[in-house]
Amino acid sequence: MNTSSDGPLAGIRIADLTSVLLGPFATQILGDMGADVIKVEGPEGDTTRDLGPHKNPGMAALYLNANRNKRAICIDLKSKEGKAAFLKLLETMDVFFHNMRPSAVKRLGLTYEDVKKVNPKIIYCAAYGFSQDGPYANKPAYDDMIQGVSGIAATQSALMGRPGYIPTVIADKSTGLTAVYSISMALFHRERTGEGQEINVPMFETMVQFHMLEHLYGQNFNPPMGQAGYPRAISPNRHPYKTKDGMIGVLPYVDKQWRAFFEMAGRPEMMEDPRFKSIDARLENINEVYAILGEIVATRTSAEWLADLDAANIPAVPINSPEDLLTDEHLTATGFWKTMEHPTEGSLTYPGIPTSFSASPGRVRRHAPMLGEHNAEVLAEIGLTEEEIQRMTDAGILRKGST
Repeated sequence: MNTSSDGPLAGIRIADLTSVLLGPFATQILGDMGADVIKVEGPEGDTTRDLGPHKNPGMAALYLNANRNKRAICIDLKSKEGKAAFLKLLETMDVFFHNMRPSAVKRLGLTYEDVKKVNPKIIYCAAYGFSQDGPYANKPAYDDMIQGVSGIAATQSALMGRPGYIPTVIADKSTGLTAVYSISMALFHRERTGEGQEINVPMFETMVQFHMLEHLYGQNFNPPMGQAGYPRAISPNRHPYKTKDGMIGVLPYVDKQWRAFFEMAGRPEMMEDPRFKSIDARLENINEVYAILGEIVATRTSAEWLADLDAANIPAVPINSPEDLLTDEHLTATGFWKTMEHPTEGSLTYPGIPTSFSASPGRVRRHAPMLGEHNAEVLAEIGLTEEEIQRMTDAGILRKGST
């Protein structure tokens, strides 16, 4: 039963047959919110286990930061006994989430039609590169590929003079978040109706929706009222601005903020300039507007600007590096960064849970598991005997990491 300290998803069981970042990021969020997440890996393990700095094999930084609040089993689903054990596990699950290509799912006999035979009420979530209804259905998909095909890379041309990738795995993480809300909605539907269902979460369509929310722009209308592309976002003069001694981010937006900005800069007459008089006018002349903004910001130090802009309630921030975030005064005050003692990896720093719930907050209950760490525990819960588990281990059907 759910209690205030368990999180809103306490009691929900999730079989997580995902790897890399999209799926693990999503299931980590669900685990943070109280779900019992069983990470299911094949004999080779999740590829992120060996990506980046690590003290021990299979426990690299990228893996550690996307797999807390999970238990882990390592099982060969290509074996008859392994497949049978996994189907028995699925009988006890509320959610099955995978990001395998459709051909692989069919070979393993783990399509929705297969799984709902053993658990009709299960929420079956599959994350694919592309919707299964179109000609791209079987294309492989990684974050860079999705940034390219969704138009995000081409839109970067306005800023870089050539297409470019955003330097974060935005497609993986955005699609992971889409999977989180989709699974949560399906669980709510089942709570009301008792019905399980299949969910497909395609990266391509997810990122086209994400990207084109503002960039459809003039193409929103039939016939079109202009080109695609939101002018403010693609202005080459939209960037952090140099001050006398560094850089800041600043964004006067509404008329009141622009008027206050020009007054503190000693140029109140600028609000009479036709380019600045209204939000529509500023948008039409956005490149010139931002160029002038940059010229003015360059006349003072960062500290001077940040103090004055804060006092005038004009959005302005320092430009933090990733390292700066670890000592940021706001994140320090809110206790965002956490530390954990991992049984094999020692002291770890990790991001906290960004959301807060007044009645049922999530919490970090478990460290990122070692490969196959919970084989015996999880399989015993579904009725396998010690002898059966040992036999499967001896046969190589179950595997544990060396750490």
